[in-house]
Amino acid sequence: MNALSITGLVKTYGDSVHALKGIDLDVLEGDFFALLGPNGAGKSTIIGIICSLVNKSAGSVQVFGHDIDVETEAAKASIGLVPQEFNFNVFEPVLPTLLNVAGYNGINRQVALKRAEYYLKKLDLWEKRRTPARQLSGGMKRRLMIARALIHEPRLLILDEPTAGVDLEIRRSMWDFFSELNKQHGTTIILTTHYLEEAEAMCRNVAIIDGGKIVEQGDVAQLLSRSMQETFVLDTRANPEQVPQLSPFVVRLLDQNRLEVDVPKGHTLNDMFHRLSDTGIEVTSLRNKTNRLEEFFMRLVNSQSEKLQ
Repeated sequence: MNALSITGLVKTYGDSVHALKGIDLDVLEGDFFALLGPNGAGKSTIIGIICSLVNKSAGSVQVFGHDIDVETEAAKASIGLVPQEFNFNVFEPVLPTLLNVAGYNGINRQVALKRAEYYLKKLDLWEKRRTPARQLSGGMKRRLMIARALIHEPRLLILDEPTAGVDLEIRRSMWDFFSELNKQHGTTIILTTHYLEEAEAMCRNVAIIDGGKIVEQGDVAQLLSRSMQETFVLDTRANPEQVPQLSPFVVRLLDQNRLEVDVPKGHTLNDMFHRLSDTGIEVTSLRNKTNRLEEFFMRLVNSQSEKLQ
C-alpha cells in the first residue's frame, strides 16, 4: 500500500498565483522520503493540503487509502506533523502538552502517560516534563514538537525542517531517532530539509519540486549516479608551485597546501591520486566540497531557472 498517493494536485491563489501545477506523487508505506525544493517551490503547500490545513483547488490526496475529502478523520488520524514554526502553548508544561494532544485523539490517559514517558525519554526531555515550554531551549522545543506529533503513534510522520536551528550534536541524535522510528517501528517519514546531507544520509527516495512542479523523483542512489562530477578539497603535504593541468580533472589552488579538484563521472579517485603523484603532489587528506545530493539539487534547480528565462 502507498502511505501517500497524490494525483493531479493543483493549488491556485486568486487568478494569478499557481502554487501547485498538477503534482503526482506516491510514497510507499515504510519509506523514508525526502521532499526537496527551493523556498517558495510548493513544499509547504503540499504538506498543508495533506494535513487538511490548506484547501486544494483540484486533484486528489489519499493517506493509506483514505481520501482526505471523503474520510478526513481517518486520514488525519494517520498523520503526525512537525511544522517549521513552534505552535504550542508556551506557558503549558511539557508533559501536559503531550497529554492534551493525546486526549484530542481519544487516547486513554494511562496509555497516553506511558507513551509520553517513552517519547520524552527517547528525546531527552523527561527531566523537563514539568517545565513550561517557554523555558526550553530551541533544540528542546523542536524535540517537544516531535514528541507531540508522535503521541498518537501515526503511521505517517511529516517532518518540515525538523532540525532547523539545532546544533550538530542534537541534529545527529535526532537523525538516529528518526532512522530507528523508520526501520524498527515501520513509520513512514516524509522529510523536508535544507540540510541536504540529512536527505542523502537517511532517505531512500526523493522528489524535487520547483515552481509548483515535480522536476525529478526517484531512488536517491540512482539519481546521484547521474551526477556528472564530484568536487573534492585536498590537503597536500607541500605547497604546489603552480596549479597542475590534469585533464580531464580540473584543479584549482585554494590556498597554501589546499587544492580543489573536479572529478568527472567515470573517473576514480585513484586516477586522480596517480596523476597528482606524477606531478610530485602528495595528498594527505580529502573531503567532499559539498554534499552530492546538494550538487545534484543545485544543478537541477539552476537548469530549471535557465529554462524559464
